[in-house]
Amino acid sequence: MEAILAERSVIVAVLIASGVPRRDHPDVEQQVLMGAWNSVRRGMYRPDPTQDARKALRAWLYGIAWRKTGHYLGSAWVRRAVLHAQPLGLLREPVGPSLEAQVAARETLLAIEGLKPWQRDILLAVDDPRSLVAFAKANGMRPGTAASRLRLAREALALQLRRRR
Repeated sequence: MEAILAERSVIVAVLIASGVPRRDHPDVEQQVLMGAWNSVRRGMYRPDPTQDARKALRAWLYGIAWRKTGHYLGSAWVRRAVLHAQPLGLLREPVGPSLEAQVAARETLLAIEGLKPWQRDILLAVDDPRSLVAFAKANGMRPGTAASRLRLAREALALQLRRRR
């Protein structure tokens, strides 16, 4: 690793020549160094014994830096990134849910809070990735019972919401 780190100047030269922004030099340099080190560990660095060892290492690092730089510059993040001092000032509309939607969500949460625990559990089970049948089996009830409890919980929630409005 010391020999690779000693040749950082080759990596930096490739980054500059390729047009990598200065702010991204440390990140791309780290990718190059990690790529080189992983290649050495996998036995992919096999220099020609007739060539000067330092020249072979520099040429090999140049190739890695050139490929990593190409991947970096071709990534969607770099192609679409637009830096601006005040990015929220570019928006035409306020960010986030409207005030009415926030109030409605708060009312719904308060209504859910007023339900019995089993009603909250069955209502939350609807949003679970597993099916209602799987929820019923996990809680030791029949699927029909779970469906009936879900219907009752929805009716109780609707009643709570009507009372609050």
